[in-house]
Amino acid sequence: MNITHPIVVIGGGPAGLMAAEQLLNAGFAVDLYDAMPSVGRKFLLAGIGGLNITHSEAFPAFCSRYAPRETQMTPLLTQFGADALREWCANLGVETFVGTSGRVFPREMKAAPLLRAWLTRLKHTGLRIHPRHRWQGWSKNGQLQFDTPSGAIKVAYTAVILALGGGSWKKLGSDGAWMPLLNARGVETAPLLPSNCGFLCAWSEHLRSRFAGAPLKSVALHFTDERGQHTSRKGEMIITAQGVEGSLIYAFSARLRDTLMAHGSATFYLDLLPDHSQEALLTLLATRPAHKTLGHFLKSRLKLDGVKAALLFETLDAAQRNDPQRVAAALKAVPITLTATTALDEAISTAGGVAFTAMDENLMLNALPGVFCAGEMLDWEAPTGGYLLTGCFASGYHAGRGVIRWLNELTKSPTTAAPTQTQTPPAIPLPRL
Repeated sequence: MNITHPIVVIGGGPAGLMAAEQLLNAGFAVDLYDAMPSVGRKFLLAGIGGLNITHSEAFPAFCSRYAPRETQMTPLLTQFGADALREWCANLGVETFVGTSGRVFPREMKAAPLLRAWLTRLKHTGLRIHPRHRWQGWSKNGQLQFDTPSGAIKVAYTAVILALGGGSWKKLGSDGAWMPLLNARGVETAPLLPSNCGFLCAWSEHLRSRFAGAPLKSVALHFTDERGQHTSRKGEMIITAQGVEGSLIYAFSARLRDTLMAHGSATFYLDLLPDHSQEALLTLLATRPAHKTLGHFLKSRLKLDGVKAALLFETLDAAQRNDPQRVAAALKAVPITLTATTALDEAISTAGGVAFTAMDENLMLNALPGVFCAGEMLDWEAPTGGYLLTGCFASGYHAGRGVIRWLNELTKSPTTAAPTQTQTPPAIPLPRL
């Protein structure tokens, strides 16, 4: 095998940068191309409100967050999971801490210091970054094609890692434009779908005009999906003018989306007072004086007002509000029916992408030897809470190491050549893993 061309990484998010780092550390020349004026733009956006980089929960539970791709993601997380990610941060001089929810944050809470330190190290190691280079597939002779401010160019490569992101937040570079390019080469993909997204529902004009943007704190969501699996979780969410969003909704978004796609709608139930049993509420409601309205009684005795009261009164008509049993039941299970997801581009992340069956154990495409994939463009999804970023870092690490393993295997097969147009002797010794 002959190596004269660099290894190319396309995409400057966490997955692409992590893949590049593995190759640089192994002594390879790496060129990274990105469509945007600078790298890591979506990563920086994720850190605006406090960079939740990973989660501290036990490894089996951590891996379960990647269902239904837990089987495929666990080997990647075994190599580079939450503990390894925190150690990597520490080696960059970025201290992390575990918050009260178990989420892990940098001490400074921002993404910018970490990204700056990382890029400084990568450039010192030899990474060459080419911004404003939008990938357009392959030329007839197998070179990579890019549109640049100076015009179209072609680039030869020894191996290429695609880390092009999903299909949300197009303005930050993740537009899913790579899908038809890979499909045309026979690569199996699943349609991109919104994940960690909001949902639409038919609020009344009163609730929409008075409470759009209002947070719902200390509530519990109960949902039974189309497979009959029932799940409950306590957390926070937000009422929007069109529907619902927020961390509690994102935790259920995959199952809500799948149920909605299967049946045209999805209904979950909201417990407005999860710290009170229905029996205790019924006992309390029975003491309401006849002269006191239900709204005033709930506000004075249970501090229930605002958006919670509005949701309750949307559920009950005038007659039902005088029935303690109906009120107690409604407080524990306000039905909210969803009719659609918000737009794909508005989602925090996307599901779908390159199928794991389209790749080997190194994340190399079966249809395109020498082409590897990493990050959100793979067909997996995970809730917010540090799992998304950890999955991107882990897949980038695995793809970078996968390129090294693949090249090492090629050195054992002298009749097999890497996809390069040169026949000169190797310029770079191959490391052994």
